[in-house]
Amino acid sequence: MLNVGIIGATGYAGEQVVWILRNHSEANIVFYGSHNYTGIPFNEIYGNYTGFIQDRCVDMEEAIRQLDNIDVLFIALPHGKAFEVTEKALSKGVKVIDLGADYRLKSKEVYEQWYQVEHLSAQLLEEAVYGLPELNREKVASCRLLANPGCYPTATILALAPLLKNKLIDTNSIIVDAKSGVSGAGRSASINNLFTEVNESIKAYGVASHRHTPEIEQELSKVYGEDVLISFTPHLVPMNRGILSTCYGKMTKEMTTEEVLELYRNFYAGEYFVKVADGLPETRWVRGSNLCHMGVKVDKRTNRVIVVSAIDNLVKGAAGQAVQNMNIMFGIKETEGLEFIAMAP
Repeated sequence: MLNVGIIGATGYAGEQVVWILRNHSEANIVFYGSHNYTGIPFNEIYGNYTGFIQDRCVDMEEAIRQLDNIDVLFIALPHGKAFEVTEKALSKGVKVIDLGADYRLKSKEVYEQWYQVEHLSAQLLEEAVYGLPELNREKVASCRLLANPGCYPTATILALAPLLKNKLIDTNSIIVDAKSGVSGAGRSASINNLFTEVNESIKAYGVASHRHTPEIEQELSKVYGEDVLISFTPHLVPMNRGILSTCYGKMTKEMTTEEVLELYRNFYAGEYFVKVADGLPETRWVRGSNLCHMGVKVDKRTNRVIVVSAIDNLVKGAAGQAVQNMNIMFGIKETEGLEFIAMAP
């Protein structure tokens, strides 16, 4: 049985870690760390745990004191907040899974440029493993510091990796148009995320400046073997959860839709959490699951390929992928605790 600590347990991503681990046969949650809800029972913050989790949330100091009692620490904090506790956990032999952005980028300078925060733990950047299991499973299995991917990057990298691995698109032509539910902005109060501000509307944001851009480019460049630049535009849509990433690229070789679909099915053969469909995905078919649904179309008129990828931003885009990585890191069945599909309708 793995003993687990969660810091940031009362944010949306942290709560989803709790939800998944409650149904995990080999995980025991030792503490629920929360800055805003210290001393409050977890089931008073999230009423769905009424009668199930009466444990009170602890502050960061108490969480640090309990590091000796756990095997793995999940950190679900805003960027710039994970440095100190990560170093303390690693020094005690505790493996760390950071759901934030602090260890995703390999360059201290790039991190500071895009996040406008000084990186205080740069010596760990080279060691940290980017936790997209479908591409980095062997590295994940042997790591002690796991940088869990962002939600937009997960959907986008999975969508484009087969094409770039096989040099099938012009890297100067890649455009990513992605849309996310409001939970992607987190649980903190914000006027921009109020119901009346987002309902019955859709808007682009972070145009040519979204912080997930260098993360996507970094990982796609690894797949391709050379630097890759993309045009990435995210949008906010009035739904609770889900991401739909539509990716465009000009093809370097003439292929049919059926041939590209076959390429994708071969690339992701044996991957439980990636499903390549004949049609196009919808976020409702992955909502609440750790699945990524993918569809492909070749537009012969423009010589472009369009790949559409759908995930739940809080599960495959955050907590579910974090647990998937934990399973790999500790030699547990990769799908343990995650073998659930979307609930419909």
